[in-house]
Amino acid sequence: MNSIEDLTLALARGRIDRRTFMSGAIAMGLSVAAGTGVANAVAAATPKRGGHLRIGLGSGATTDDLDPGTINSNFNQVWSFGSLRNALTVVAADGSLKPDLASSWETSDAKTWRFEIRKGVEFHNGKALDPADVVASINHHRGKDTKSGAKALLKPVADVKADGQSVVITLEAANADFAYILADYPFGICPSKDGIVDWASGVGTGPYKFEAYEPGVRAIGVRNEKYFKADAAFADSIELLTIQDPTARASALMTNSIDVMDRCDPKIVAVLSKKPGIAITEVAGNLHYTMPMDTTVAPFDNLDVRLALKYAIDREAILKSILRGHGVLGNDHPIGRANRYVNTSLPQRSHDPDKARFHLKKAGAEGLTVSLSAADEAFAGAVDAAVLFAEQAKQSGITINVIREPNDGYWSNVWMKKPWCMAYWSGNVTEDLMFSSGYSKTSAWNDTRWSNDRFETLLLAARAELDDAKRRAMYWEMQQIVSDDGGVIVPVFASFVGAHSIKVGHPDVIASNFDLDGGKIAERWWINS
Repeated sequence: MNSIEDLTLALARGRIDRRTFMSGAIAMGLSVAAGTGVANAVAAATPKRGGHLRIGLGSGATTDDLDPGTINSNFNQVWSFGSLRNALTVVAADGSLKPDLASSWETSDAKTWRFEIRKGVEFHNGKALDPADVVASINHHRGKDTKSGAKALLKPVADVKADGQSVVITLEAANADFAYILADYPFGICPSKDGIVDWASGVGTGPYKFEAYEPGVRAIGVRNEKYFKADAAFADSIELLTIQDPTARASALMTNSIDVMDRCDPKIVAVLSKKPGIAITEVAGNLHYTMPMDTTVAPFDNLDVRLALKYAIDREAILKSILRGHGVLGNDHPIGRANRYVNTSLPQRSHDPDKARFHLKKAGAEGLTVSLSAADEAFAGAVDAAVLFAEQAKQSGITINVIREPNDGYWSNVWMKKPWCMAYWSGNVTEDLMFSSGYSKTSAWNDTRWSNDRFETLLLAARAELDDAKRRAMYWEMQQIVSDDGGVIVPVFASFVGAHSIKVGHPDVIASNFDLDGGKIAERWWINS
């Protein structure tokens, strides 16, 4: 071996042991301390098998279940989608799309898609995966009586059928991003019988098998020894714990009651980073905090009232006080800097009490009083953000009554139930998926119940457009429409900030499409000791 780099690579790949590495490193001029540091870094970056990985999550409710169509929190993304099941495709850490249960796919016109189903994959109950399971799992979101929030994403699907070892999906119109849609968290594949999927048992093809589940409390999985990915699922078992209070999560990490925590409260990141044995991870993605207004309910059905509220908020103060700088300013639309077609020419909306008063007067709503529901279940610091906004809005003559809601059941009892509330979106890897999920008038997750004819026309056209320049222009206009006409305030885009024990290892690159390594932490992370 001619260099330290060659020696390090040999150690990382297991071709030499630590003693041999140290001997070689010293012979090449490295000090004992430097050689030990390199060896320790290699050891930390090399996945180990074994151990029990405990993850504390700031979400999860007693009303949760295992239906892939009703996933609505980080907890269920990591449990149902990231631990128990696989989708046809998967978003890799670098944002590219990779095969998962589909070994390959092809399309010639972005309208007819053929997915070759991977052979030799078994469900946890021993049943072999076959194309019929995929067809049933997709159709689970399409039926007339389905409760799935993903129904709108599959509305353009005209037909789904098995063809030998393949599944052929025909769309009513071309969609260049369709394979990305099938990587989204509702589309975990379940076993089926006579066209009906079994989601209640928790049986899937995923890296961990269902052991126990108490909604709103915890979930336990044991390694799937027959998992089709050899270099994955390193821990013997995983345990997910709902710890909604961010201070309690941090305390659990510091007292070694958990190994990993999500959604670090920015107020305590600096404190955690100074604790021996704890490391911070910060990943910039498309996570954004929102304040959705129900545009079908007064006074939010009035555009000028919505604009007044958008000018009444001081985004820079929210970023500084609530996120402590761990993010960037939002501009009342959901497309982030990690997206391909983010509109970089859109002027940044700023705090402007005079413009807020102008729009209030135009709406005949001077002296406006509104209620804003908030709980830290929405995001760490959501209540503080709502209170801060209420103070800011006074400068515009607006009274905001902050309603402190219970954390438990927030997503089922408050979000999309109360006219105005605090919320968040992890964002999506493609513009079409984000807009289709949260802004199309046909989406069950359109939490502002907003509808705009021009936006809907562009959504369909951009989805089918294969010319990159034309597609970019459409998505730029859609961001403008949502910002100017939509019912959502997006004050900030937040980094995914988590913390973990240094005994936990993770890949060099952590996915940014969802929190906790794209929701795949159970598959990708490991215990070093």
